[in-house]
Amino acid sequence: MKYMILVSHGDFANGLHDALQMLAGKRDDVLSIGLGKDSNVDELAENFAKLIEPVTENDQILVLADLIGGSPLTTVLNVLNEKGFMPNTQIMGGMNLPLALTSVLMKDTFDGDVLSEMVLKEAHEGLREYVIAAEEDDDI
Repeated sequence: MKYMILVSHGDFANGLHDALQMLAGKRDDVLSIGLGKDSNVDELAENFAKLIEPVTENDQILVLADLIGGSPLTTVLNVLNEKGFMPNTQIMGGMNLPLALTSVLMKDTFDGDVLSEMVLKEAHEGLREYVIAAEEDDDI
């Protein structure tokens, strides 16, 4: 199986997971975890180890994180490394809804650089300013 794991500070990953369920349906291959404001990285590591109990060394893992280099991601990667899962793990940072949605829909079809290129392109294209042109009042 190919798992997608959402990792963040606070409840962002869990909220994004909820939004994904609305758009892509409930999936057993999508997991999420966040570092709560009242918790520490040791608690996160313990909770993450429990969360990934179904994952085996034969599974592939796609990790989407809010920030590259942040405590939640580094903690999760340490746990994955301890379990020997890093060779089968792909990591992307700066997650947003277009990135997560494209990832969940394409992760089983594409791998490696092709998947990264596709989902990162979607994530970038999802970032734009939305401008509404004001109507001019001809009566003035």
